[in-house]
Amino acid sequence: MASFNMGKMIKYILLIFFAVIFLMPVYVIIVTSLKPLDEVSLDNMWALPTSIDFSSYGEAISQLAPNFMNSIYLVIPATIISALLGAMNGYVLSKWKFKGSNTLFTFILFGMFIPYQSILIPMIQFLRTIELYNTIPGLILVHVVYGLPITTLMFRNFYANIPDSMIESAKVDGASFLGVFRHIIIPLSITGFVVVAIWQFTNIWNEFLFAVTVTTSDKQPIMVALQNLSGSQIVEWNVQMAGALIAALPTLLVYIFLGKYFVRGLLAGSVKG
Repeated sequence: MASFNMGKMIKYILLIFFAVIFLMPVYVIIVTSLKPLDEVSLDNMWALPTSIDFSSYGEAISQLAPNFMNSIYLVIPATIISALLGAMNGYVLSKWKFKGSNTLFTFILFGMFIPYQSILIPMIQFLRTIELYNTIPGLILVHVVYGLPITTLMFRNFYANIPDSMIESAKVDGASFLGVFRHIIIPLSITGFVVVAIWQFTNIWNEFLFAVTVTTSDKQPIMVALQNLSGSQIVEWNVQMAGALIAALPTLLVYIFLGKYFVRGLLAGSVKG
């Protein structure tokens, strides 16, 4: 009994130790964001502020507000569209098998391994051709296309757990392709949609390379604007840290309120592949 308690105590000590290490940067960000600029330095990086100053948050909000809304306009439709298209792809590739479906699935997955940098020039040329360069819809298109491989994979694995007998019964009752998808597949895959939505939301919100190359000036998402907060002469680290917290807040809230569904959904789609 004593050895069991000792082992449990060591486990908790290790967990607390690693949690403290993980949270140290968060502590520095929060403390720095609450300091006036004249108190910000490497020497007293760990010190608490002598007086709490929220002016850095006001400055960060005033500079980031338009770009924050650009990210909202980008992330919500890109996440919904990529999730719906990925769900339909996964539905077809798992329940409506056809000749060459596995080969097609392999080609779709290949898109996950194409580096962003290798397609930047042709992508920008294509967006210019269809007049979507430097627009939020253009950036939505890019993220939807690049998100299809991973969303297809997630939904295909998730739908592999749905019995084929349910699909066959619906077909016998006269349900069409879209009818089965709408009335059977979607209600059964709410957890899968939550997983994919969290994944896509996080990736699109935090993405920087496409955002900085496809958009300019007033169309840029918040991650690009956060980089621009550093300025060219003096870096106001308190404003920079406040901006980082503001930019991280949406994804943090998503994981706080939906994190348990994310883990549950990943486990639900891990039995079959």
